[in-house]
Amino acid sequence: MDQLIRFWERITSIQIIDILIAVGIVVFFRVLSSTFSYMIIRIFKIKSKRAKDIKESAFFKPLKIFFIILGIYLAIVFLKEPLQINNYIMDVVTKTFKIISVVEIAVGLANSFTSKSTLGKKIRKTLSQKMDDTVFEFVLKIVRVLIYIIAIFLVLAILEINLTGLVAGLGIGGVIVTLAAQDTAKNLFGGLVIFIDKPFVVGDCIEMGDYEGTIEDITFRTTRVRSYENALINIPNAVIADASVINWSKMEKRRYKTNLCVELDTPLEKLELLKSRIEKMLQDRESVYDDSIIVRFDQITDNGINILIYTYTNSVSYASYLKEVEDINMKIMKILKEEHIELAYDTKTVYVKN
Repeated sequence: MDQLIRFWERITSIQIIDILIAVGIVVFFRVLSSTFSYMIIRIFKIKSKRAKDIKESAFFKPLKIFFIILGIYLAIVFLKEPLQINNYIMDVVTKTFKIISVVEIAVGLANSFTSKSTLGKKIRKTLSQKMDDTVFEFVLKIVRVLIYIIAIFLVLAILEINLTGLVAGLGIGGVIVTLAAQDTAKNLFGGLVIFIDKPFVVGDCIEMGDYEGTIEDITFRTTRVRSYENALINIPNAVIADASVINWSKMEKRRYKTNLCVELDTPLEKLELLKSRIEKMLQDRESVYDDSIIVRFDQITDNGINILIYTYTNSVSYASYLKEVEDINMKIMKILKEEHIELAYDTKTVYVKN
């Protein structure tokens, strides 16, 4: 507290003017940070003429923050002599400014390598026939990780940390790190297997053991699945790599199968007519594959005569498939009613001895 009082006592009217100028520098860069960022991006993005596109650029916000920090840094440098700021504090300020600059550049570069960025869209357009969306997203994530790793090493260099000693220290603790990272390594390898084998991509509906839902994202470590109850499930990639995965989205057609059990006393003529009408009804449907239609009298059961109806439909999505099944069932019931054929029910005759 006493040091602070003595500090204010040393401030002269000239120093007050210097402080006001420093404040003016900070305000100047703060107010014009957006303008400076806009101008720099405009120089490098000659083809883009819309202000909205430039402001949505990956570098716009990082540059804006950089110019604000630059204004603060220049203000402190300006006040070094008037306020007699010692070299140690200036060294800390300079290193802080350099670290923030490196971080903002890294953020800007990383944001440039996303599927929604301008650069990402251009790269995707170039590789449209050579790489699917899931692999492309994975490659972009690797690029972003590499950018941040390089940024970390630059920050360590600015802080003058001995990287040789750091690497040696990692070598000493390598065994511990390896043991602790076994599961992570398995998940990373599992993620690599998923991207190579491509059992599914983002947007596919899958079923795997107790898990069922839609793929939302595939990361280095886990795969995110949105269940049909709208819960988000994070499944380790190592688990997926060792499991049997059913990809419902890869279906080219869905099977329709049902059994009609009609009464035993149904006349054979009506049975033949029933079969032919059901088969004709299925053939008339555009969604049904004609070569897959099977309508056969296949069993005589204790309760009645069983007719197997079997075919495939091109209604692949679950909702459209249910609608297709409902429509077929309704038409079958209508045919049964028109032909006055009754379905058999599971019955038992019980004799009571007096």
